Amino acid sequence: MSFLYNIFVNLLIFGMKIFSLLNDKTKKGVEGRKQSLSKVKAAFLPSDKVIWMHAASLGEYEQGLPVLEKLKENFPNHKILVTFFSPSGYENVVKRKHIADLVCYLPFDKKSMIKEFISRFDTELFFTVKYDYWYHLLAELRQHGAKIYVISALFYESQAFFTSYGKWFVKQLKKDVDWFFHQTTFSFALAKSIGLVNSSVTGDTRFDRVKQLRARDNHVEFIADFIGAHQSVVFGSSWHAEEKIAATVSRMNADLKLIIAPHDLKRVEHLKNLFPEALLYSEIRNSVLPVPKYQILIIDSIGLLSKLYSYADVAVVGGGFHDAGLHNILEAATFGTPVIFGDHYKKNPEADDLIAAGGGKSFSEEYAAADFVLFLLNNEEELREMSGNARKFIKEKPDATNLILEKILS
Repeated sequence: MSFLYNIFVNLLIFGMKIFSLLNDKTKKGVEGRKQSLSKVKAAFLPSDKVIWMHAASLGEYEQGLPVLEKLKENFPNHKILVTFFSPSGYENVVKRKHIADLVCYLPFDKKSMIKEFISRFDTELFFTVKYDYWYHLLAELRQHGAKIYVISALFYESQAFFTSYGKWFVKQLKKDVDWFFHQTTFSFALAKSIGLVNSSVTGDTRFDRVKQLRARDNHVEFIADFIGAHQSVVFGSSWHAEEKIAATVSRMNADLKLIIAPHDLKRVEHLKNLFPEALLYSEIRNSVLPVPKYQILIIDSIGLLSKLYSYADVAVVGGGFHDAGLHNILEAATFGTPVIFGDHYKKNPEADDLIAAGGGKSFSEEYAAADFVLFLLNNEEELREMSGNARKFIKEKPDATNLILEKILS
C-alpha cells in the first residue's frame, strides 16, 4: 500500500503544478515549497533542538498555538519551527508577529525530500494539529527519535482510516504517534475502535486560544466611530451566501451598521460592486471621511477580524452555506456574540455544541438566516439570552492546553 501512497503523492504534486498555472494560491504553495529546504538550512544547525508544529492551514495554526506557546515557555532554549500545507495559512502567519524561528511550507511527502529536510535539525518534539497526517513525515521523525503527538485530534467516520485500504496507514499511526489528544469523546471512541489506544480526551485547544483573545486589547481604530450608538453585525470570513444575507439585512434595516470582512481580499472588488455606497477600511486610514454617515464598512485589511467581533451585536460567520467549510465561530462566541452560520459544518463539532448551548444557530437558506438576524436585533431579551449563552459556552470549556502539557511533560 505504501507503493500506492507514493503514486498518490506524485499525482498530487503533478496536479498542483498543473493547477498552479491557473490559480495564484496554488502557485504560491508550489513555489514556496522549493524554498523550504534552503530556509531550514539558513535557520537551523543540525545540532539545534527543535520543537516543530505542523498545521494544514490558518485555523489549525490558531488551534495549536496555545500549546506551542506553553512548550516555548518550558523549553526556552529550543528553536521553534512551524510548517504549513496551505498557502492561506502560511501567507497569513509569515506576515505577522509570531514566536517561531522559522515558518515555511511542509515539503511534499516524498521520502527523499522529507529525509533531507528533517536531517537539517534535531526534532525533539513534533505535533500536528487536528488531522493532517503524512506517512513519510511521521516515519522519518520516528526514525530520528522524535516524540510525536496529535493535538486536538478529530477522527470522523468518512476518513480513509475506517476503510479496508486505510488499515496500513493505521498500523503506521500506531507505531509512529506517541499520543493522540482528542477534541471529543466521539473522536476518541472512533480512534479506539481501530486500535489507536494511546489517546485521551482533552478538548479543543481553540477554546484556550479564544479565551486569550477576549483578554487582550481588542481596540480597532475607527470602528467605534463607525458604529456610534447603532447596533452592528459583523460578517466574518464572508463568501457569496453571507454577502447575500448582508444585502438583505441592510435593505430591511437602514439603521444597522454592517462590517464585512471577506474570507479572501480578492472579494473586495466584488463587494464594492455589490455595495457601491460602502466604505473601505483603507479609505478611513488614508483620508479624512465622515465615517458615521456610512452604513456598510468593508474590511480590506488582514488580521482584524478576531478583534472586530468584540464590536458586534450579532456575528454571521462564513463558509457554512457550501462545502468549503465553516470558518472559526469561536472567535465571535468568546465575546458573547450570538453566531449565525450555514448548516455545512460536519467537520466542526463545536458548531453543534454552540447550537445546543443556545449561543448559535444554523440555517440551510440565506433568507432564513437574514430573517433571524433581524429578529434578534429587534428582540432585546432574546439577544441578551443568546449572548449570555455564547459567553458561558466558551467560559465553561476545560483548559485543554494544560491537560496536554501535563501529559507531554510527564
